[in-house]
Amino acid sequence: MNDAAVERISAELIALLGSGRQVVPFTRRGVPFGLDEAYRIASRVADLRQALGQTPVGRKIGFTNRSIWAGLGIDAPIWNFVFDATVQDAVAGTGRIALSGMPEPRIEPEIALHLAADPAPGMTTGEVADCVDWAAPAFEIVYSIFPGWDFSAADAAAAYGVHGALIVGERMHLPQTGAARAGLISSISVELQSDRGQFRAGHAGNVLGGPIEALTFLVEELARYPVCPPLRAGELVTTGTLTEAMPGRPGEVWTARFDGAGLQPLHLRLE
Repeated sequence: MNDAAVERISAELIALLGSGRQVVPFTRRGVPFGLDEAYRIASRVADLRQALGQTPVGRKIGFTNRSIWAGLGIDAPIWNFVFDATVQDAVAGTGRIALSGMPEPRIEPEIALHLAADPAPGMTTGEVADCVDWAAPAFEIVYSIFPGWDFSAADAAAAYGVHGALIVGERMHLPQTGAARAGLISSISVELQSDRGQFRAGHAGNVLGGPIEALTFLVEELARYPVCPPLRAGELVTTGTLTEAMPGRPGEVWTARFDGAGLQPLHLRLE
């Protein structure tokens, strides 16, 4: 893909932000489009969003839960940036988010990790765990600019990583070190429930074996693509849904109750 095509698709993605519109997946437009092209576009879109006043504050890893791959036609995780404009802290364990401009939104209970040191390729899981100083319960709102959630991994990677918003709950500082810290985070389970009676249960082990394992994957994946900047201290990384992603509708209230590592319940009102 030449630079002109990267610019054209990046400009299209910027125009689609907040519009609620959907388009044909990039992989069905008769041009070569894989993860190499997707991450070139993700980098360019990040530049354009910064020009609009949005600052990257971390990354999201998508499709780390292998149990959802078959339903989406996905065969690998992806990543993209999260921005100060898309991340918010829950107040007293409760957040609110407007779904307008996000077609076919879904809600995902996740575990967010904060980096206190730079992780590097080749680190063991325990060494990566020592780069993390706190974990927090989180909800990610994801959405699809492609009708029916019908796309490839490369399409999703380019299209903001399907990221719409991240609501972060109470931070839990982690006293353990190394493999013990990774094991503690991987032991967390969750119950997701809406005020309309929808219920799903999940486990941190669903995300590539655990959130630290998912973070380790991301460190190695970023190193494979020269255009992808490495993770740095101070970044927030949300590691993927612990349950099936559930359709979200305005007026609903969702609650995620976590068991393990002292994570507190998180509530989210959809508007």
